[in-house]
Amino acid sequence: MSWPERPLAAEMILRGMTILSVSAVTEVIREALDDERLQDIWVRGEVTNYKHHSRGHRYFSLSEHEERSSAMINCVMWDSNARNLAISPANGMDVIVFGYVRLYAPQGKYQIDVQDIRLAGEGEKHLLVERWKRELADEGVFSTVRKRPLPGFPQRVGVVTSETGAVLHDIINVLSRRYPVEVVLSPAAVQGETAHTSIARALRRVDGKVDVIIIGRGGGSFEDLFPFNHPDVVRAIAGCTTPVVAAIGHEVDITLSDLAADVRAPTPSAAAELVVPERVQLQEILRKYRRQMITALVIRIERGYEEIRSLRERLHKRRFVRKIGEHKQDLSDSADRMLRSLSTRLDRERLKLAELRALLNGKNPLQLLSAGYCVAEKDNRILRSVTVIAAGDRLRLRFIDGNTDVRVEDVKYDKKV
Repeated sequence: MSWPERPLAAEMILRGMTILSVSAVTEVIREALDDERLQDIWVRGEVTNYKHHSRGHRYFSLSEHEERSSAMINCVMWDSNARNLAISPANGMDVIVFGYVRLYAPQGKYQIDVQDIRLAGEGEKHLLVERWKRELADEGVFSTVRKRPLPGFPQRVGVVTSETGAVLHDIINVLSRRYPVEVVLSPAAVQGETAHTSIARALRRVDGKVDVIIIGRGGGSFEDLFPFNHPDVVRAIAGCTTPVVAAIGHEVDITLSDLAADVRAPTPSAAAELVVPERVQLQEILRKYRRQMITALVIRIERGYEEIRSLRERLHKRRFVRKIGEHKQDLSDSADRMLRSLSTRLDRERLKLAELRALLNGKNPLQLLSAGYCVAEKDNRILRSVTVIAAGDRLRLRFIDGNTDVRVEDVKYDKKV
């Protein structure tokens, strides 16, 4: 009797092999699809099997047919993204889609979750603009630091646009209505293969000759506005010494020129309103200042009149006479006080002087002479003792009213020497 064949699962278990569930395999595939190379990608292909769901979702495939191979990938675009589409996809259309690859687990299929669809030619230009944007940003062309304020009261406004388009007409109408200034047109071709060269040249031609520049174009498609994304135009705007206002396309259209300009306006007419003040508003402001100045002047005149009246009152003749009289009385009183003080002081000084005179007179030898005394001198020296005199010496005797010379005949002493 032979053993029955063992089930395959049991055989795998005996060999130590792992059995994966469907969900486990699905999870492995999902993780593999999380590769960064499959996120935020642009994919080009031909639209096939296109279906527009009643809820707004779009289902289609992108196919690629070559001589040796054929490839296809499913795509889905949900209504939240599809409602903003600028084009209507159709079978056979050559497109570029933007999105990421994800796994649709219920059917075990991978697909592109599409967020944007563009025509292949236009899409390539979008990618080119994105590349230009990164390069110009690295150069600092879009930096807010280099942006300049607009002049308050320009005298000359330069306009870079087509000389035959409605943009120039709109700008001139607004300027003439708001604040008449000189408009200097620097004409340029605003669409076509060489438009970017013409626009850049027109900017350089008018730069430095006006107070502010408006670069403008009416609305149009992405293709129509493409010249204003060109690096030549963007760098020309950034290189201007004159402030630049960009008014390109409609408000929703944003070009690289808009980002490089000092100010962006939603329309050419709005640009004209930005570069000049409103004449009516200025007139009202001037009237307001005039009223304020008149009021201030009247107040100043009234204040000056009050000051003059006060000065006139203070300078009146009667007031001066009264003031002079008051000062005279003050001076008289001061003089009296000074004289009294001086008289008292003189009396004291006279008394001191008399005392000093008496003291000096008491010590003056001439006073003794007036009493009948005399002063004996020998050799011009006053004699104080007879011990210095000898018989035969010549002496001079000084009296109160004169002197005489005598000769000594004998010397007598009051006591024995």
